[in-house]
Amino acid sequence: MAYVSDEMIREMERKYGRPRHLHLSFEIGPPEMNMLQSSKKHDRNHDLTIFIFRDRGYREFAAIAKHMFPVGAYRAPSGAANPGEPLEEAALREAREETGLEISLDRFILHIHARFTCGPVVEDWRSLVFTALMESGRIGQLDEDEIREARWVTLEELQGPIRERLLATGMGLFAYRVALHDASVEEIKKLRASV
Repeated sequence: MAYVSDEMIREMERKYGRPRHLHLSFEIGPPEMNMLQSSKKHDRNHDLTIFIFRDRGYREFAAIAKHMFPVGAYRAPSGAANPGEPLEEAALREAREETGLEISLDRFILHIHARFTCGPVVEDWRSLVFTALMESGRIGQLDEDEIREARWVTLEELQGPIRERLLATGMGLFAYRVALHDASVEEIKKLRASV
């Protein structure tokens, strides 16, 4: 059974708007390729990334750091749908596990088609990026095995010190997250301007 079908994506577009499509390519090292391939169990090739805001001011969002992240490196929470799991349910579940927050999805802002290469090895991936609003809860990771920390950050922090820290690692997968963050911030600023 497929994790994500075209019909599932069309349903999310009907509910949350048509996202901007981006095509990105990154060269990654062998350890990163091994990590990416290990996350592709049962042919998974996607993530749902969620920018969870406190309110419609779109200023502070919930960010997470995994245990392997260097100090000062954060990203928007993300995770996968399970086979057969509706994308909306998967996004709500991942948000709760990684941030402790109950959320409502707001907008479908990006559909990123990524290609990761490591020499001759190629892996295709896609990130479905949403904005969401906090409904209730207190920020703090429930999945402590995967997530070291969850906290509120501003878009300015994301584009400043957090961006610099991610890029300083020299890792292709973090460079991908920076590109995803940059494109997301462009879309979020449009939302901010419309309120």
